[in-house]
Parts: sequence; C-alpha cells; structure tokens
Amino acid sequence: MTEILVPTLGESVTTATVARWLKKAGESVAADEPLVELETDKVTVEVNAPSAGTIESIAADEGAEVEVGGLLGTLGAGSGVAAAPKAAAPAAPAPAPAAPSGPKVEEPRPVAGPVSRPGGAEPTSATSHAPLPAAAKMMADKGVSAEQIGQGSAKDGRIAKGDVLEFLSRPAPAAAAPAAKAPRATGEGEERVKMTRLRITIARRLKEAQNTAAMLTTFNEVDMGNAMALRSEYKDAFEKKHGVKLGFMSFFVKACVAALQEFPAVNAEIDGDEVVYKNFVNMGIAVGGPSGLVVPVIRNAQDLSFAGVEKAIGDFGKRVRDGQLKLEEMAGGSFTITNGGIYGSLMSTPILNPPQSGILGMHAIKERAMVVGGKVEVRPMMYIALSYDHRIVDGKEAVSFLVRVKEGVEDARRLLLGL
Repeated sequence: MTEILVPTLGESVTTATVARWLKKAGESVAADEPLVELETDKVTVEVNAPSAGTIESIAADEGAEVEVGGLLGTLGAGSGVAAAPKAAAPAAPAPAPAAPSGPKVEEPRPVAGPVSRPGGAEPTSATSHAPLPAAAKMMADKGVSAEQIGQGSAKDGRIAKGDVLEFLSRPAPAAAAPAAKAPRATGEGEERVKMTRLRITIARRLKEAQNTAAMLTTFNEVDMGNAMALRSEYKDAFEKKHGVKLGFMSFFVKACVAALQEFPAVNAEIDGDEVVYKNFVNMGIAVGGPSGLVVPVIRNAQDLSFAGVEKAIGDFGKRVRDGQLKLEEMAGGSFTITNGGIYGSLMSTPILNPPQSGILGMHAIKERAMVVGGKVEVRPMMYIALSYDHRIVDGKEAVSFLVRVKEGVEDARRLLLGL
C-alpha cells in the first residue's frame, strides 16, 4: 500500500483545500498521473500518483482542508490494464445494442468533457462543468444548476465561484435567486458569500502593504508613437523568427530593467533594520486569472531579450488561465509591473506587492493633443505611475526612475545601446 500525501506547497503555504478528485476509489492509475487538485492561497496544485496501482481509499473528501504532509488517500497494487475491463464490464449489459461502447464507459472521469454541453443525455453528474467545492456550495444555496451556468472559467471548463456570482448578477437570475432565499434577514438583494483563499490572501497582503510601507505614487506620460511604429514595422518578422508576437510589455520590462540598474533602491527591500540591494531583476508581471490576480515572476529579466520577455509572459498568461502556474513561480519578485490599460484604466495608483519597494502601473493608450516642436499634434499617449516605498526610495530617485522608463519606451534605441 502506498500513501498519497499532501506535497510541499511552497514558501509560507501550510494548508490547502481539496478542490476535486480526478480519480475515484477502485480506479487504476499510472505513475505520475494526476489524482487530485488542491486549492491554496495562490494557485491550484495537482497531486500526481507516486506509483502505478489502484486507488484503495480516499481519506480527504472534496472541500476538506488538509495540511502539508497530510494523508489524501492510499494506492494499492494493481495495473491500469487489469482494472479497466472491470469498469467496462457492467456497462455492457445496460446499453446492450452498443457493444463497441464498452471501453467507452471509462468516460465518467470527472475531467472528461468541457467539450460537451448536451441538454439531454448526461445532464446530471460532474461530467462537463464540474464546479469547484465552494462554487458547488453556493449553487446549492441559490438553487442554481451547472446547466444554467454552462462552461466555467476555471481549468477544464469547471465552474468557479466567480462564475456563479456573475450568473446571479444577471437581471433575470439575480431576481429569482433572492426570491428563493427571501427569509434571510438582510437588505433587499443582499447576499453573503465566503471569500476564497486567494481573495483572503490578496486582501491581507494589500492591507499589509498599506500598513507597513510609506507608500507614495508619482506619475508621468509616455508618447507611444515610436514604439507603435516600431512594433508595426517589425511585428511580422519578429513573430516569424521568434514564434511569439511583439507586444508593448517587453518595451516596459526592458525599460524598467535599465532604470532599476541605475536606481537600485527601487529594486531593493527592507529586512528588519537593513536594506537588501539586489544584483538581479526578478520582474513580477500581474496577470488576471479565473480566481483573481496573480503575479508570476520572470527571473533574471536583465538577461532576457525582447523575444525572451514576450515568450515568458505568453507562457505565464496561458498557464494562469489553465490553472497550471506553480507556487515557486510567484515567489522572489523584486519589482512588479501591472497593466490596468488592458481593462481601459486611464490612470491609477497601484499598491505595492510586499516586500517589494516599487510597482509600475501601465494604462490605456489614448490619442491626445500634444505640443511637439512648437506645434500641436495628436499623439498616442499613456499615463504611467510608480508607487514606491518612501522609507528607502527618495522622491528624486522615484521621479528619475520614471523618467528613465519614459525615455526607454519612447526611444527603444536607448535600451539597445544601454543608455
């Protein structure tokens, strides 16, 4: 018998919630095959089979909270090939006409199908849009079915709490849901939903940043004309050679790297009564995912080319959407960039990501009338903001840093020449 244990979940993470079992008791599995998904404060983690065999028991049901090293279940001896016909055999007599469909009975795996959304044959169980435990509880409370919500935003099309909330906020269903739960002694249209572990962690860390750092924000604006022209001229050749699209984020990452090397205090952090200066730039890139905002880290960004930066960002974005980001990939950042412009934000004051001392906010590109060489021209402009910890970054350093970022983006030749 082999025990299935909760693995080490990353720095400072000691507990997790069992989100979903991908296999059932009695099913055979191959070595390293995913068995169960765990939700942590930051990401969803898959636990793989330590060896081939058959699942003998499940010790922690979906929704249970488990600690690192805790028992999830047990594996017994047995091969995947031997167990499969056993599962298929009972199905043969029921759908008698379909002998070939015997092997297909293995389809009741929970992950089997974000593809199918049939309205008739299999509406009942957790086949295509199996909700996460918290979402399932909320759906039960509100009398909402998976068929009503459809495909979810979490991995494999699963329904997350955000999907349920979005469904309930639509005019018709939202009116129906409170009616079913009218006896609640709350205000009209009011409902209470337990926060996710990720949202609790985000709230705690943001408040911690406000309470501990002497946070200030300084602003500037960037003329994006040259960057847009450069991107337009070379985007096809760039994609053909490197296999990735040229975006504006790489301009800002490279500009920030150059500015951080010139003003190291913005890349530093406070540890007790010491300031820790870093000879590297681990660039955090804020990415919106199904469960909330996460900040994967591009390590040693100072060593990467424009193509290397774009590849790293593209890979992070895909894996955040698929729920495959690892905990260690979000640790160790020294500076962060967040782009509210993709949501239409014109200007904002980003909050520090502790223990970092600086965060750059990008915003939407808008055409504005600007004076250029004594003449009024319409230029594509972007406001940028630097929030910084005034305990170790002086105002002069912060303003000068932002000017260097502006200069680097407006004239990419400065980045190539190291100016």
